[in-house]
Amino acid sequence: MTATALRRLVVTLTLTLTAVSLGACGTTDVGGSGEKSSDSSAVSKDCAEDSTKTSSGPVEVTDDFGRTVKLDEPAKRVAVLEWQQTEDLLSLCVTPVGASDTEGFSTWDTAEKLPEGVTDVGERGKPDMDTLYGTDPDLIIVEASSKDDEIIGQLEKRGVPVLATQGADAKDPIGTMKSLFSTIGEVTGRSDRADAVLEDFDEHLAQAKSEVEAADLPTKKFVYFDGWVEGGNVTIRPFGKGALFSALGEELGLQNAWKGSTDPIYGLGQTDIEGLSKVGDAELFYTSTDDPNGNYATELTKNDIWTSLPAVKEKRTHAFPSSIWTFGGPKSSEQAVDAYVDALTQK
Repeated sequence: MTATALRRLVVTLTLTLTAVSLGACGTTDVGGSGEKSSDSSAVSKDCAEDSTKTSSGPVEVTDDFGRTVKLDEPAKRVAVLEWQQTEDLLSLCVTPVGASDTEGFSTWDTAEKLPEGVTDVGERGKPDMDTLYGTDPDLIIVEASSKDDEIIGQLEKRGVPVLATQGADAKDPIGTMKSLFSTIGEVTGRSDRADAVLEDFDEHLAQAKSEVEAADLPTKKFVYFDGWVEGGNVTIRPFGKGALFSALGEELGLQNAWKGSTDPIYGLGQTDIEGLSKVGDAELFYTSTDDPNGNYATELTKNDIWTSLPAVKEKRTHAFPSSIWTFGGPKSSEQAVDAYVDALTQK
């Protein structure tokens, strides 16, 4: 999927709301748990050194839409239909048997490495059903817009338990990210690991905040945005209040300068280059891109409005790597925090 197509897909979601397995005996790759795939490349260094245990026995959880999911034991063969949840599984040291758009995940989400051999089950949210069920999952994790989402009904017809999740909520973006991670930890018997990862995240964030506080910043106001080129025109998508990346910046002590309208799920807005003039002298952060269909960051440099912005004239614009997934889990969030710190402290 191209960057432009990807961004259009996410915009559509947010503004309208919002076969082959890894080893014959299971796919839970857990350091110290005694349950490992036959493919050693499936275990990251972090997971290889992990000492948390996997629980056993029946599991009963309530998903984000009030549905009860019951399992006789923690899920081991998990298929997942969205990138954030794929990342979460890998951070929990669980390798999915199937995942949506594996190539796209590996391009856009580098917080975790997807092992070779994971079956690509089709588009995110629109799986190839035969391929999906050919992985013989004991749980399918899907992101949905409501309990009546069509995809939930389609999946439930096959009799495999479905965990329906809400990937974001602008009312509490960091809390929602953490809650989703914990739920996936619970349903896979990896709650101890989930607690450890979230504790590391909190410590990481606290340390980063102290580094930013110690920096001599010209302003604490900031805006994070991405964008795309279509028909020769640049569209800017500001991350407003309630967006995960905005919330992370605010946790570091920054103040979000974007006051325009945003959607209630992802906290995203939409404007043109002129709209950025409304943020005054705020520090500007944006997602870099090498989109062959048109690099919006390059187009910005050709625009007089952009070059006249205070942050541009004072060289206070900062490009985040495109490989940090802006809708990810704890590990992507740590990458974002590090990128903020590196930019603000000029590391």
